[in-house]
Amino acid sequence: MSETPENDDRLDGGDPSVEDLSPEAAEEAAPQVEPDAADDATDEVAPAAATDEVAPPAATDEVGAEDEPTVDPLEEFKDVLRGKYGDWYVVHSYAGYENRVKLNLETRITSLNMEDHIFEVEVPMEEVSEIKNGQRKLVRRVRMPGYVLVRMDLTDESWGAVRHTPGVTGFVGNAHQPVPLSIDEVVSMLAPVFETAAAPAAKGAGGDGAATSTQPEVDFEVGESVTVMEGPFETLPATISEIIPESSKLKVLVSIFGRETPVELSFNQVAKI
Repeated sequence: MSETPENDDRLDGGDPSVEDLSPEAAEEAAPQVEPDAADDATDEVAPAAATDEVAPPAATDEVGAEDEPTVDPLEEFKDVLRGKYGDWYVVHSYAGYENRVKLNLETRITSLNMEDHIFEVEVPMEEVSEIKNGQRKLVRRVRMPGYVLVRMDLTDESWGAVRHTPGVTGFVGNAHQPVPLSIDEVVSMLAPVFETAAAPAAKGAGGDGAATSTQPEVDFEVGESVTVMEGPFETLPATISEIIPESSKLKVLVSIFGRETPVELSFNQVAKI
């Protein structure tokens, strides 16, 4: 009986690592990591990881922006015109009644159910700077007085609908077999803004000295007879009524079927006779 206490003492006084196996003791024995140190380590790794993930897409976006082609608005406008069905024709109207003719024809298209043959009616317009009461103002006006453009599928019915519209005096060219305009001619009449916008851009790229040196010399006189070399009035004779040297343009009177029509042209669009 006396050996039992000795055995108990031997067990109680054994290796502490075997004795303390409770969860509380294990937690105390485990090495402690300072919370601040752990947070600092995480913060140091996170930005590096984020940078590695974001950097490649950013570089890709920059390359894509540099490779993006520049769109020419003039060519884009030509593509739009080519995609439209029908041909463009020019009709005469009384000067000053161009917009009235446009409205009359659009009304007739609906009333005569000609939507499948006559698609679009346009009056060429332009913006010019005029001085009124000592102040310079930008004014929108008819670019070709007495003319209206019509996009249509030419048939006997569509021809009659246009020809007999109040205010229309006839088609330009052959009265019964008018010749359609080319795409370049339509662009020159409906989109003059693209032509005039190119000149300031060229001057800005060349600097003031280049702009001065490339300004064309005025070699025309008011009253002089010239020949139109481009546009819907190509090969027709004209008389110069005004010279605008700052914009390199002329105002001429073109004689069509015995009637003089004012037209604004560039220096390089006419030739001396």
